[in-house]
Amino acid sequence: SYGSESRGGECRGDVIISETDIFELEPSKHDVLVAMAQPGYEKFVNDLKPGGILITDKDLVTVDPNLNPPGVREHAISATDIAFREFGRRIIANMVILGYMNCLLQLVTTDALEKAISESVPKGTEELNLNAMRKGMALARQEHRSD
Repeated sequence: SYGSESRGGECRGDVIISETDIFELEPSKHDVLVAMAQPGYEKFVNDLKPGGILITDKDLVTVDPNLNPPGVREHAISATDIAFREFGRRIIANMVILGYMNCLLQLVTTDALEKAISESVPKGTEELNLNAMRKGMALARQEHRSD
């Protein structure tokens, strides 16, 4: 949902990925929730399936286990802090989380993700966004190795 939400309130974007035809425009429950702000987490965590995956920006979202559906697998990274410290731009925290999420879940190939990012970000920011995405992937790999 975008609109008035994008001007300061919670906003939500749904993505359905399937190897077969998609007939429902909006899933009833979600496999993954990415929360980059406290109000968004609180509003949408109930839409997460039991056993789903919750990815949060740990500097901006405090997870309340009482709100989470049963069995939720939590992953928290300092995406906004990393975006600022390493790239000087908080606005690319979404790319850090995107890289992290894709590496964690293996949704699309790295080449496909890089192509999609390069084609959709403002001209002249491609490398910045790609590097932020790659940083997120590296964080997921590092986390996986330490498990």
